[in-house]
Amino acid sequence: MRTLEGVLAGHPFFDGMDPRYLELAVGCASNMRFDAGELICREGHPADHFHLIRAGRIALEIAVLGRGGLTIQTLGAGDILGWSWLVPPYTWRFDVRAAETTRAIVFDGKCLREKCEQDHELGYELQKRVIAVLGQHLDATRFRLLDLYGDALD
Repeated sequence: MRTLEGVLAGHPFFDGMDPRYLELAVGCASNMRFDAGELICREGHPADHFHLIRAGRIALEIAVLGRGGLTIQTLGAGDILGWSWLVPPYTWRFDVRAAETTRAIVFDGKCLREKCEQDHELGYELQKRVIAVLGQHLDATRFRLLDLYGDALD
């Protein structure tokens, strides 16, 4: 049986992280399971956690007047969900729903923020990793917009 620390060490987000930071992070982590269709987070609600997706898929949705929820991105195994726990005012920017049964490691954002305040090197390391993920998401959004509107730009 793998320990939670071992699972974190094997996740791409934590790849190569100093073991002492893994030890600090694991104190804020727990395993979770979400059923297909389950609402995980709601836009505007407190963002007090983030997720490392181990298996399954989740959909980031925005509300579109007259159409309901529109999926803008789907995340799967190896991805992380959530950066709003790190940036005031700590509220979700999207609705998040399990597209299928999903297993994740969920981190208590307040717990991690407190540990980052106590150990600024941990905070810097987490911020670098979250910013790298945000850059990937922005690139994906840019390419999606080019797919949607590229013809209109010609």
